[in-house]
Amino acid sequence: MPLPPAPEIADLIRPEVAALGLDVEDVQVRRAGRKSQVTVLIDGDEPPTLDDIEAATREISAALDAAEARGDADFGDQEYTLEVGTPGIGAPLTSARHWRRNRNRLVRVRLTGGDQIVARIGAYDDATDPARVILVTSTGPKGRPKATGAVLELDSVEQAVVEVEFSKAPAPELELAGLDFDDAVTRLEELDK
Repeated sequence: MPLPPAPEIADLIRPEVAALGLDVEDVQVRRAGRKSQVTVLIDGDEPPTLDDIEAATREISAALDAAEARGDADFGDQEYTLEVGTPGIGAPLTSARHWRRNRNRLVRVRLTGGDQIVARIGAYDDATDPARVILVTSTGPKGRPKATGAVLELDSVEQAVVEVEFSKAPAPELELAGLDFDDAVTRLEELDK
């Protein structure tokens, strides 16, 4: 009998992972002959430590065993390896929590229509529909940058991925990105005057 599909496994383990203060970001099931692999990617508001991943692995394994014992899932005779990890830096930002968790990081955004922006993630506002985020960039001469930015409605984002930075972020960018949403909007309005 084949392993349950990935969405079913995600539903079975989500409560245990949430109890650890983490989210299930993705579940992948790779069937390979007699032995398959179940990969679970987790994340949290604070990046999971190795101890967190170890605890999640124990809880996920126990949850899958319990689901099979209750008859909620049937793994049959199929052997599988459970692998638990984090999504990594190349994972796309697809939900509100991804934007919130990556605040102050540089992101490459492809907008609907094909335009691209590279900017720093500032405050996130989900009180409106669509949700919005402040994107911060620098202008001016190197060594004396000035921060500027824009409010981006997330429904206009086709794809967004965090960029690796090899140098320290400009202080004016970090200052503007660190403001709460309303203060950042006010600052941007002042900069436009």
